[in-house]
Amino acid sequence: MLTGADTADEVAAAVAAVDGIASVADPRVTGADALVEAELADPADSQAAYDTVRTLRAELDDVGDGAALVGGNTAINLDVQTASQRDNVVIIPLIMLVVLAVLAVLLRAIVAPLILIGTVVLSYGAALGLSALIFDWAVGVETTDSAFPLFVFVFLVALGIDYNIFLMTRVREEAFDHGTRRAALVGLAATGGVITSAGLVLAATFAVLATLPLTFTTQLGIAVALGVLLDTIVVRSVLVTALNLDVGRHMWWPSALARRADEPEAAYRDGGAVARVPEPRSDQDAAQDVRPGQ
Repeated sequence: MLTGADTADEVAAAVAAVDGIASVADPRVTGADALVEAELADPADSQAAYDTVRTLRAELDDVGDGAALVGGNTAINLDVQTASQRDNVVIIPLIMLVVLAVLAVLLRAIVAPLILIGTVVLSYGAALGLSALIFDWAVGVETTDSAFPLFVFVFLVALGIDYNIFLMTRVREEAFDHGTRRAALVGLAATGGVITSAGLVLAATFAVLATLPLTFTTQLGIAVALGVLLDTIVVRSVLVTALNLDVGRHMWWPSALARRADEPEAAYRDGGAVARVPEPRSDQDAAQDVRPGQ
């Protein structure tokens, strides 16, 4: 603790009275400043040590002029965690709002961007959950860096939204000619190979981080690789396409495309290709198909 020389003894006494402090050394006075060194009773990186630092800061606010500063590795780590938690609360929603605005301008709709943001958040949560299981069972690490959720979110949103943009822009182009439900299948078929190949390459690239002898990079590589695979294989090809089929033309609300009726549903499928029911033919059309002499 760093304090003034005139309040050093008072600060030392207040520190010694705090639960979680094992011992307090005599203040070392240098000019107008004084340094009070204390030893924590709990491990420096434990939650109990962090609670002790918080208690110290609260108690020292009422000692002397309240200018005493609590430092050390435990205090620094606590400050970093507090800043990271604030970043998670502030930056993650801000990123989502910016991405939502970009999607709304690109797709000229509101419903589709909201759905796409929802799929990305779902993929992010699934990636964190699966990676936590891998950290615990395979790597043997139960904790992560306080900045880990934000790093994973930034990577997965940037990459996952890219794949959804590739798919949905193609679906929107096809929807003008075929309707949204048919366009969803056409868009998936047209972009599937490219997006899947890019996702596999990208996942393999991030997986290389898992081989580095650093816990943070190992966890980051595993989580991002899992998230990319989920976005590529599950979210884009299954979830987004299924939502397109279920929601239909309402995906493009409030644009004019939302008022374009979908094509009639297929009555049967032949070898995986969608076939339409032929419209009834008039007697005149049937007569024209009769060859002379028949």
